[in-house]
Amino acid sequence: MRAIEIARWIGDLWLAPRVVDASANMRASSIRITSAASVEDREMMARCIELSRTAVSKGELPFASVICKDGNVVAEATNQVFRDHDVTRHAELIAISTAQQILGRKRLTGCTLYTNVEPCAMCSLPLRETGVSKVVFSIKSPLMGGYSRWNVLGDDQLSTVMAGYIRKPPVVVAGLLMQEAEAVWHEWNPLIWRIIKKRGVFGGHFHRSGDAPCAIDDVEGNEALKPASSNVEPAASP
Repeated sequence: MRAIEIARWIGDLWLAPRVVDASANMRASSIRITSAASVEDREMMARCIELSRTAVSKGELPFASVICKDGNVVAEATNQVFRDHDVTRHAELIAISTAQQILGRKRLTGCTLYTNVEPCAMCSLPLRETGVSKVVFSIKSPLMGGYSRWNVLGDDQLSTVMAGYIRKPPVVVAGLLMQEAEAVWHEWNPLIWRIIKKRGVFGGHFHRSGDAPCAIDDVEGNEALKPASSNVEPAASP
């Protein structure tokens, strides 16, 4: 059954229109992207990437997440979509739920979530609700990303209007160890990974507009940040 599901997925990717990255035209009211990737960030992301490799051995796609607090791993998970026949069993959601149980509370303030692929919109809202303080990801998701496409992670209107329920936007570190993370996907299936990148589902560099337009530079694991052209004006508020 998994082979049939993956075959259908390949067909959908092949026939789908190519994604045009519109992130540069999106308005971001409070983007807090940073190049400050610490040694701990690198170590935890390396752990996350290795965990994504183990997901393949379990018959899953190579997705993984790690949540840590004060330098200690609180929870880690891979996707369990195929195992549980449940499309909501994303690594981020499983890790969030596990961390809440271990810490004995709903809020995850002070925690950092590491994930090899940018969290989708479904996973991003729980990150805001639980108050995760920092999100670090390797591979951009221009089609489904809860930051680069839908901006759930960076929208401060959510926490302004729903104060006390939705927490403020987390600090975001994007593109950390991107090449290493992409290598796992390539190892999993070179053909499918090539199709995924060709269709614009995953991969690519970062550019966002807002109060301080900025772009991810392809240096030191792609997490380094540089200002965009100074003649780019912030998008007007609706």
